Amino acid sequence: MTEPRSARSRRRPVKTTGTLPPEGSAAALGRDHALPVRQWPITLVLLVVGAGLAVTWFADFKDGFKYGLLILGCGVLLGAVLRLVLPEVGMLAVRSRFTDVIVLSFLGVSIVLLTLVAQPNPWVQIPLLDNIGQLMGRPRH
Repeated sequence: MTEPRSARSRRRPVKTTGTLPPEGSAAALGRDHALPVRQWPITLVLLVVGAGLAVTWFADFKDGFKYGLLILGCGVLLGAVLRLVLPEVGMLAVRSRFTDVIVLSFLGVSIVLLTLVAQPNPWVQIPLLDNIGQLMGRPRH
């Protein structure tokens, strides 16, 4: 608790009493389950992102890193969808639901789009990017 203040004092309290956890931060399942099972939304997202990182690291075939990064981006987008749809997501909840969904969606879409236009041999051609490359002195392909 804070120290009592007089009515005329405008000083801030020395110690705050605490903050509220974000909405939906309760565990997805009850206490009778193990922690990774109770926190299954973040566990699932981390498994998909980990699989994407593993594919990126160990890919021996052409454009293997792109497949891994697509899996990674889809894992982040999965986190956004789970945060949007589920009422309780445990440790996947960091801020408000709106903020979490917007940030995860932006990051996931950015990773996927950057993967699709990655050199060499981009899977998606965007003419504007070629024009920007010419401004930097890169020859046109």
